[in-house]
Amino acid sequence: MSTTLFPTTVIGSLPRPAWVRELILDRKDGKISEEETDRLLDPTIESALRLQERAGLDEVTDGEWRRESYVKVFADRVRGFRADLNPSGGLPYPAVVEPIEYYRPLVVDEIHYIRGRTQRRIKATLPAPYIIGRRMWHPEHSKAAYPTCEQLMTDCVPILRQEIELLREAGADTVQLDEPWLSTMVDPDFREREGVSDVQYEMDRCVDLINQTLDGIEGIDTGMHLCHAHFDRAHGTAGPYDLIMPKLAKVRVGTISMEYATPVAGGLASLAQFPENVRLGLGCIDHCDRQVETAEDVIARVETAMRYVDKERITLHPDCGFSPSVQNPMDLDEAYLKLKAMCQAASLLREKYA
Repeated sequence: MSTTLFPTTVIGSLPRPAWVRELILDRKDGKISEEETDRLLDPTIESALRLQERAGLDEVTDGEWRRESYVKVFADRVRGFRADLNPSGGLPYPAVVEPIEYYRPLVVDEIHYIRGRTQRRIKATLPAPYIIGRRMWHPEHSKAAYPTCEQLMTDCVPILRQEIELLREAGADTVQLDEPWLSTMVDPDFREREGVSDVQYEMDRCVDLINQTLDGIEGIDTGMHLCHAHFDRAHGTAGPYDLIMPKLAKVRVGTISMEYATPVAGGLASLAQFPENVRLGLGCIDHCDRQVETAEDVIARVETAMRYVDKERITLHPDCGFSPSVQNPMDLDEAYLKLKAMCQAASLLREKYA
């Protein structure tokens, strides 16, 4: 990450205009080709870049506007999945039905397109192995190819490692693995719904898969993102992060990005246990709240975090992506104003603490 004090970034997705959401779903349904979809999206992606630059961000993405969702992109680009077989999380997800095969890059084209169109740092986002297994393994449809979801997770690792190497070559500055499942496990109601009987095992498995994916990767900054998951401004789980903090100390990653602006995260006191060997990506914008924060609101959250984590280790970002899937209705202008307030806060913090 940049040596700039209080650097600013996004988690990944921006709200998509309605016509973009429709376009992506038409592509999924075979009503329009992938090539024609990209032709229509290219200039729109440039507008997403300009929005982020105008807001003042130090690091940008393409808004994930080419994807149906942050995690389904894996199934879209890896052989072995069949669409909409798995009703995971309330929305239909693909299910793995054959041994998976990496036959074309997942998100490298996103990076190639924006690398020549911005001077800012660029973040590439990928789903982590654990959530791929949890979201896209089905006991009926998948067991012939993968008797357990753990076996699917293991096969995801070399695919993601190969993708990360290509992302570095394409000019990405940061690669982020999205792993909300780890933080959702702090909620006992969630664990009961999902049949998690041994939470320590599940957390260890999640962390080990992150480390397998990133160990030995050089020449690109690495991160992982945790959150309570959300759809239509409502979170899927709630609870402070105390349970998972000891596990985070075992993650071999550069930055751990966590959702802290929302009340469902239980406040910032859990940062007293935050590991000392990584950067904190501080969620300081509540993307689910329609109220646009002021710069002063953000500064107050950051200064509270500074009671626990040195200012040199803090990166600012929203709690999560604004719209991790095309089905998630969010407001683009609202997102811009929230990002602008965050970047104004970062500038004021630099003046105060430089």
